[in-house]
Amino acid sequence: MKEQQEMRAVYCATMMEMAEKDNRIVSVQADLMGGHGMKPFAERFPERSFNVGVAEANMACIAAGLATTGKIPFIHSFATFSTRRCFDQIAVSICYAKLKVCIIGSDPGVGAELNGGTHMALEDVAIMRVLPGMTIFEPVDSVQLKAALPVLVAQEGPVYIRLYRKAAESVFQRGYQFRPGKADILKDGEDVAIIASGLCVHEALMAAEKLERDGIKASVLNIHTVKPIDTDAIIRAARETGTIVTVENHSIIGGLGSAVAETLAEGCPVPLMRVGVRDRFGEVGKQDYLMRAFGITAADIEAAARKALRDKC
Repeated sequence: MKEQQEMRAVYCATMMEMAEKDNRIVSVQADLMGGHGMKPFAERFPERSFNVGVAEANMACIAAGLATTGKIPFIHSFATFSTRRCFDQIAVSICYAKLKVCIIGSDPGVGAELNGGTHMALEDVAIMRVLPGMTIFEPVDSVQLKAALPVLVAQEGPVYIRLYRKAAESVFQRGYQFRPGKADILKDGEDVAIIASGLCVHEALMAAEKLERDGIKASVLNIHTVKPIDTDAIIRAARETGTIVTVENHSIIGGLGSAVAETLAEGCPVPLMRVGVRDRFGEVGKQDYLMRAFGITAADIEAAARKALRDKC
């Protein structure tokens, strides 16, 4: 079921709650304040809200400067621009300096929809994963986002947050406890383990339901923190089921699938199927169409799980 509120509205409300308690929190925008739903924050905290214009690399450097004065800056743009366009500034000015900056990359993957291939971040996780000290978090729904933000602010070092702006499919219930770097076990099963992130978690749960009708018991894990990844949960799932399927709204190169493959290769080699975008750029289209075009629907996950089971045998 779709949530009633858009993720960006919950994000802004949570930011305002945190800012009321912590005057170090500031918002830095690259001319997308309305797009990120942050106008209420700017109205409530005009002295702590900065619009630097369409200059994302400069935004990263400004955030680094603010961080050196003790502020906790959140920088915002579409995921393509907040990562790919200002990678060197993030690497040197933020990560190399070990500064506390929270980087918001909105509309990752198919979330870009009609903005098209140039605005469709299918490589942002891969880019951020290689940076030492970087935490990468992708919320499934607004409940998880609201629970995670204060925890991520409290920890040291830079954070990259892949933020889906629209209303998400509801997965978590009120009272959910966020554990940084620890996978959420959403469903138990001994035949195959489906490891998913972001909007693909809901698809993974639907695929598991379809498999169960045929007597196939699939476990479903939500890896919300791709870095540092929960290696213990992945290896445990591999040992319990003997086969893994990963699914992500991202290229299979360098993202969740790669991170899980690396973990399995070093800790518990088992058959692995990676569901995700396969070495291509994005395109214009509505989200439902794009998910089918990229092969990241529940049906695609189900088919991958069945193939993984055949490979296991």
